[in-house]
Amino acid sequence: MVCGGIHMSDIPGFPYALLWQEREVVSVANLTRADAREFLEVAPKAGVKCQITRYPLRRANEALSDLREGRLHGAAVLIP
Repeated sequence: MVCGGIHMSDIPGFPYALLWQEREVVSVANLTRADAREFLEVAPKAGVKCQITRYPLRRANEALSDLREGRLHGAAVLIP
């Protein structure tokens, strides 16, 4: 799970159970666009692989249901 505060906004609270019993919450600060570009170049070389499931925006509730029920592997992406 990723919670990103933008423009110094507060990170919203949520029940610990939503983290699926993970034991670590990590924060990254001061990420620049250059940092992100560098990471995206290095990630495949380090074996980082992304798995996404695309959902049309009209199926957002289905995406949430799949997430809640454990049917989702990787990240859900809503497509307008």
